[in-house]
Parts: sequence; structure tokens; C-alpha cells
Amino acid sequence: MTRRSVLAAGAGALAGGLLRPHRALAALAGPPPARLREQALGDLAAGAPRTIALARNADLVGLQWQAPQRAGLQIRLRRPGGSWSPWVSAQGHGHGPDRPAPGDMFFGEPLWTGGVRELQLRAARAVSGVLVHLVDVSGGVGARRLLGGPLAAAAALPLAAPQLAAGPGPPPIIARRAWARRVSPPAVAPEYGAVRMAFVHHTENPNGYAAGEVPAMLRAIYAFHRFVHGWNDIGYNFAIDLYGRIFEARAGGIDEPVVGAQAGGYNLASSGVAVLGTFSGVPISTPAQNALQTLLAWKLSLHGVSSAGRVTVRVNPAGASYSRFPANARVSLPRIAGHRDGDSTECPGDVLYGELPAIRARVLTLAPRPSLLTLALAPASPPVAGQPAAPGQALGGRLAFLDGTAIAGQSVQVQARTVSERGESVLERMIAAAVTDSQGNYTVPASYVAAGRGGVWLRALFAGAPGGAGATVSEGLHVAAAPALSPPPAPSPTTPAAAPPAP
Repeated sequence: MTRRSVLAAGAGALAGGLLRPHRALAALAGPPPARLREQALGDLAAGAPRTIALARNADLVGLQWQAPQRAGLQIRLRRPGGSWSPWVSAQGHGHGPDRPAPGDMFFGEPLWTGGVRELQLRAARAVSGVLVHLVDVSGGVGARRLLGGPLAAAAALPLAAPQLAAGPGPPPIIARRAWARRVSPPAVAPEYGAVRMAFVHHTENPNGYAAGEVPAMLRAIYAFHRFVHGWNDIGYNFAIDLYGRIFEARAGGIDEPVVGAQAGGYNLASSGVAVLGTFSGVPISTPAQNALQTLLAWKLSLHGVSSAGRVTVRVNPAGASYSRFPANARVSLPRIAGHRDGDSTECPGDVLYGELPAIRARVLTLAPRPSLLTLALAPASPPVAGQPAAPGQALGGRLAFLDGTAIAGQSVQVQARTVSERGESVLERMIAAAVTDSQGNYTVPASYVAAGRGGVWLRALFAGAPGGAGATVSEGLHVAAAPALSPPPAPSPTTPAAAPPAP
């Protein structure tokens, strides 16, 4: 498959945020309105902390500076009437996919405060041209003071669909609309790649947040990513809070290979999940760890990927400036990787990074035997020697376990993807179905009609079989013409799926 680089399609140009006049970063619509402003701090000397009083409330803060890139910047916060929070890193963590041009400034991570009017900065080295970006998503009150109501209870938050029973089964994933509230739309429709691995992140937020703050926290991170960085949407594919709730983050579909802005150089081949908090010195909570393991087991299994072992991926030049490896290098990474495995960063924190081997082992027990489904275009029938090739094309592929064992007698759907509302609504519509043969192969003859500009994206879906394989989807297939959307009735399976070996 060929597709535009992430520089153009995955997250927009970093320079776009820098060239926009400062006053254009003013008001974002929404109830309550999200407002961005910035405060110039000038140069920062090494060592001694500087206290900054803010004229208005800030629910999230993030730094920007001219030089040097690695300055050891740290920040801490004090809420009204409270004590200073612990120091946390304010450096960038390579989430973005864009290559900074010469002369561009450097960005730190957006840090959730829940509402402050005072902060302190310090740096290991002298820093020039420091700006602090301030995001208010609580109408000047402070998000922590707006706790309660429907945003505080997971039961009141709608769940994302579809619920495909891959791996251990679908975990409850809170739909994007629960936090975006239709006032945090993506800039453009999402780009789709492949899920060959997953990156684990933390967000460097202080850990003492309440459950009711999380939707506002995600809106604030979205505002920083989109309007300060100039990305198309929030960078992460998924976010998990300390209470074990999983949130759909970037738009485009929880069951889709949505290209995020979460691991520079690797976004086309990965999915990224961020645990909200900082885990350099403390572990994530037990509910968060359980949610992380279940999500990874489900997401990787759905895309036909084992959590075990490693995978070789190519460093996309669009994000190579963040990578530990040069552009176009072929790099071996764990299937479940910490962000620091691929990029120059300390993310996801020393403690969480040290927990990843145990997390991988647990994910493997949750999803011991994923299956793999393929989809490709082929001639409608094999050519016969001495005769002209049959007209038209067919869609087909194979369903098998990862060791190559065929899964016979199972129904496979071929679906066409329709994206609307810039990815906030995604529909996979069945256009045909077939049953796999004794070798796990299937073929779907299709008549084609003229497609709109850009063609159509297709995928295959196996919904799973009780006592056998779990659900899996193929990688996307782009065709320049669309099969007629008049599917025949789905055939019934005739043979049970190959059963997994006894434990």
C-alpha cells in the first residue's frame, strides 16, 4: 500500500502551529469553552527555580523554548491554598511525527494541573526563549473544582463500538464523544496504516487527579496537541486513567489501524496507548495495569499480532528526528514496546518501563493464539494455458493461526470503510461474504462500479468462533473501484474452526 507521509497526513505540519499568530490561539468553542494563551518568560538560568504567577486559571501547561533541545527542564505546580507538587519533566517525548526544520523551537509535554495560578520552572542548563502555553477548559474556575456530575462516573459514559471478541474479548472502551463532547473535532479525516506493534506511554501528569477530571484532561491535551503543536487530533490512540478506565483518544475507530502522533518514526506501523500520569518513580495502579494488559491483548489479537517476540519496522523519515535510529533504518522492536525503545525519550518512566516484561507475559496469557486474516485482489479465476484470462477481479485471502494452521469452514466478511465527521463516525459495511475452504482460503467474486475520487478502502473481518479463534481483521486494501454494495446473504459455516491446543 502507498500513502502520504505522516508529515502531511498523520498530524499536520509542526510549523503550522508556529506560524499562526498568537492571537489565533485564543478561543476554542465548547461547553465550557477551552481557551489557549501563552506567556513569554524569556531566558531561564540553570539551577535556580523561577516562580511564575499566572493572571488566570490554567488547567494544563506546556513549555516551548529555543535552545538547547536537552535542557533538563522540570516543572512543578501549586494549587490555591496547597503545597508544591513533585517536580516532573517538562521535556518533549517524541510523540509527534513531524521533523523540526532548522530554527524551529522545541516543545515539552502538556502537563495537566486541574487548575493553578502558580508554577515553578527549573533547568539543568541555561535555556533561551522560553514560552509557557496555558490551556483553560473550565471557564476560569479550575477543572478540579468542577468535579461531580455525569463525567465522574464510568457508568454514565458511552462505550465505543464495535465490540469484536478478539483475544480475551473486548474491554469496555469509553467512546471519544464522552470527552470530546462534539467540541474537539479532528482537523481532517484520519489516516490508516497497520498495527504491527504497540507503544506504551505515560503523559507525565502528576498522579493525584480525580476520576471526574479525566474528560476535561483529555480535552485539554487535545487542545494542546492540535492548536499548539498543529497536529490533526490528540496524539494517542488510547488513554487509560489510574482508575482503570480506557478511553478512545484519536478519532478513526477503535478497531481500525488509525495513524496517531504518538511515536515519531513509527506511527504508520503501530498503535499507542498512554497511561495518564507519571511513572518514573512509582508503578501504575493495579486497575490501570489490568486495563492496559486487556487492551493490548485485544488490540494486537484483533490485528493478527502476537504479544511475544519482536518485529522489524522501518523508521519513517517524517518522524526520524525523534527516533533513536536514522531515517529509513530497519529496526527490531518488541511487539509491546516502551516509547523509549524507539525514540529518544525517558517515556514511559523507569518504573513502568521495568514492568513491561511482566505486562507482555500477562498479555500473552490473555491472548495465547491469535489468528491472521489476509485480503488481496486476484484474477476472478486462475488463467488456463492457451486460453485468455477471465475478465474481472476477485477478492480473496486466507484465515489461519499464526503458526500457519488453517481455520476452515468459517465465514469471512469483506467490508468497505466509510468515514464521516472527520473520523468521529466510521462505518464498515459488508459487501460480500465467503466461507474458508479446507486450507483456510476464501474467494469473493465481485463486480465493480466506478468509485469516487480516491477509490475505496476494504478490509476482511472474521468475527470469531466459540471455542476456536477470536475475531481478527485484515490490513486495509485500497482499490480504485468499488464493489457494488449489494451483498449476497452471508453463507453459513460448515466446519468448526481449528481448535487451539490443550493448555
